[in-house]
Amino acid sequence: MRALVVRLDSFGDVLLAGPAVRAVAHRTHVTMLCGPRGEPAARLLPGVDDVIVWEAPWEGPAPPAVDEADVHALVRRLSEAAFDVALVLTSFHQSPLPTALLLRLAGVPRIGADSVDHPGRLLDVRHLRRPGRHEAEAALDTAAALGFEPPPDDDGRLRVLPPPDTSALTGNGPYVVVHPGASAPARAWSPDRCADAVALLADVGHRVVVTGGPGESDLTRRVSGGTAVDLGGRTTPRTLAGVLRSADVVVCGNTGPAHLAAAVGTPVVSLFAPVVPAERWGPYGVPSVLLGDQYAPCVDTRARHCPVRGHPCLDEVTGDDVVRAVQKLLKEST
Repeated sequence: MRALVVRLDSFGDVLLAGPAVRAVAHRTHVTMLCGPRGEPAARLLPGVDDVIVWEAPWEGPAPPAVDEADVHALVRRLSEAAFDVALVLTSFHQSPLPTALLLRLAGVPRIGADSVDHPGRLLDVRHLRRPGRHEAEAALDTAAALGFEPPPDDDGRLRVLPPPDTSALTGNGPYVVVHPGASAPARAWSPDRCADAVALLADVGHRVVVTGGPGESDLTRRVSGGTAVDLGGRTTPRTLAGVLRSADVVVCGNTGPAHLAAAVGTPVVSLFAPVVPAERWGPYGVPSVLLGDQYAPCVDTRARHCPVRGHPCLDEVTGDDVVRAVQKLLKEST
């Protein structure tokens, strides 16, 4: 049997699909269909044998135009792969039906997904998500509805392939990671607040490592302030996993590295803007402290840019709040 698992959106979303991927992989060969933003995460997941990358015109902050030739090429590629079953994973506010239509055209005989919309003939298994389930749990539930239960020894937590030793990047000795960036500005703590937290963490004796993607070097330089180790633009997703694995605590917003930290078992101080629900998107399966006003006016708006002047849900959090949260998690881990 050959199975296709589909998760077309971001890096963090694909990481959250990991437990469901392992449930499918327990029984069969798994190919993952993902978008370009999720590809690096797909290649980190245990149980993924092959990866197909396709940018869907209904996903992401800037989706491409519909290209008939591109769609036909994907359908042809999926048809040639002759998948027996497909699991389509989406967030609670997304429809799996555009993907299911393409899979039907590719001849996939059995398709399952979580769908609020009536699927007609597009789904063989229509799962209805239980209220309050975390995204990782909801994906596992959908896999089970399609007949893929996790192996008995699988704890259902996030997981990635073993990352490399990154001590050459971080230096020796314990450290706390601060990751200031986020793909959506509404989910990011302000640079000044991040810089203040780095300075205060250093003042109380923590060695600090600041991480960031290739386009965030200016941000990480500003936040590190000559006090922290600045790894902005110096890590791949795999080496970032190594940096996060060796950290005592990771401080970051609701963004991919929060889920990557959870996947390597590191506690998280989560600066969580309530534009999406924390019960669905918070750090999963690891000790965490949630900071940020979860009842702010932006709650459940899914806004990418803060709709409230001053970004109060996060910027009312102080550097001292972060220091206390880090100390709490360190105390609990001893």
